[in-house]
Amino acid sequence: MSVERTLIIVKPDGVQRGLVSEILGRFERRGLKLAALKFMQIDRELAEHHYAVHVGKFFYDELVSYITSGPVVVAVLEGPKVIEIVRSMIGKTRPNEAVGGTIRGDFAVEGLRNLIHASDAPETASEEIALYFRDGEVVTYSRAIDFWVTG
Repeated sequence: MSVERTLIIVKPDGVQRGLVSEILGRFERRGLKLAALKFMQIDRELAEHHYAVHVGKFFYDELVSYITSGPVVVAVLEGPKVIEIVRSMIGKTRPNEAVGGTIRGDFAVEGLRNLIHASDAPETASEEIALYFRDGEVVTYSRAIDFWVTG
């Protein structure tokens, strides 16, 4: 079975509200594996690079200001179909549209303060992982539970 990687960012509201362990724990309990983890402050240059696809959109400046407003937790998750699984677990972008049982449906309240970012495709994941982690910082290892999760 093919294993993918994806990047997630627990945004400043998730860190400030003390939801980091709850969010990461949901992914681990699902059977996804942490391959990298970093607590950091994103500077404006990195934020502008990360969100370059949104330049010119009405929400771009607010998005960059928000993601740089406080510390974040950046992680690489690994597992079969991890991008699809993570995207379904986090819920719709707008918290009012996210269903209960998803991270945003259970905890997010409004707009850009939607707790978490997750890569949307394998190419995007590779690019985003490279923005936040240098060679050697993403670790490959086996856990005892991997046999039970992936057979």
